Amino acid sequence: MSAAAGRLLIVDDESAQMRALCDTLSVEGYALQGFTSAQQALSALRPAEFDLLLTDLMMPEMDGITLINAAKQVDPALGAIVMTGHGTIDTAVQAMQGGALDYILKPFKLNVILPVLARALDGQRLRRENALLQERERHRSEELAAAYQDLEAFSYSISHDLRAPLRTIDSFAQILQDDFAEHFDEEARRIIGIIRSGSQRMDQLIVGLLEFSRAGRRPFDLGRIDMTALARAAAAEVMALYTGPAPTVDIAELPIAAGDATVIRQVWCNLLGNALKYSSKRAEPRVAVSGRVDNGEAIYRVQDNGAGFDMRYADKLFGVFQRLHRAEDFSGTGVGLAIVQRVVTRHGGRIWAESSPDAGACFQFTLPTAMTGRQPPGGEGPTPSISL
Repeated sequence: MSAAAGRLLIVDDESAQMRALCDTLSVEGYALQGFTSAQQALSALRPAEFDLLLTDLMMPEMDGITLINAAKQVDPALGAIVMTGHGTIDTAVQAMQGGALDYILKPFKLNVILPVLARALDGQRLRRENALLQERERHRSEELAAAYQDLEAFSYSISHDLRAPLRTIDSFAQILQDDFAEHFDEEARRIIGIIRSGSQRMDQLIVGLLEFSRAGRRPFDLGRIDMTALARAAAAEVMALYTGPAPTVDIAELPIAAGDATVIRQVWCNLLGNALKYSSKRAEPRVAVSGRVDNGEAIYRVQDNGAGFDMRYADKLFGVFQRLHRAEDFSGTGVGLAIVQRVVTRHGGRIWAESSPDAGACFQFTLPTAMTGRQPPGGEGPTPSISL
């Protein structure tokens, strides 16, 4: 056995037994220190210096139970084993109820002592490792909370400090455009238009980035969702903003799911809004919504007959600011689907798409059909608003 077998503090008022035990266990590879006085042992004890305390149960100066309690005041992580004769086994059991890990009967037998020590040291190591993991988790939680606070401050700074100059640029460019256009030639008016378009575009990108950030931090209010009613309400909201040819939107009966109805409504708004947007160049835009339950999860499908996309670039669909169509053809910031994926993933679901160029697109996502009782990860933050 290696010298790292364990660090033992042995206390027994019978000097001969204490020395015999120390000599025996030292040969077995344990690092140890022995005392005949409980007070001297306490004076020598330092936090994390020993793994186990082996103490006689019945001592005149201080009994073993009192010594264990006093030792744990110095080192709360210290394990303890009591040594006792046959006549005090009940008291030894009481000591275990008070915090001792095990007990050893006198007279000692090496083949009995060694397994007891091995079990106690294994348990002690597990407890120390668990305490270390808990301490690391506490530090990580504190760091995460601080990071969320920094992110909130950063979001506020972007929302107010960075967007304000953009509004100023756009406002003054609009004044030039509205009040002084007759003094400019065609090239000057074109440049002013570029200035306005660029500042407005940058403002939209900032808003989209803030929405994406908030989608990952907002705590959820979980409940059972009437998905049919929610999808139809989202469709009505999207249709109110739609300006293309009159579409056909068919929403079938959808299975109930578990989640936060507020943010799942935004998922529907984004998916339906995209379906209508990319179908708006058809003479008869069509969107079909359906759902089913499979293996304990609800699967929802949004199919359109729009522009579609090349599946070779499908990995870019859910990236922030990633777009598969030109801004001149279809408006948008490239944030909406990234938000959808983040919300669905935080609910424990999945989202994917199938398409081909000029042949429409089909988006499918899953949600659990029952609540797990576990709050999805994410910090505090207001509900993100989705721009279609």
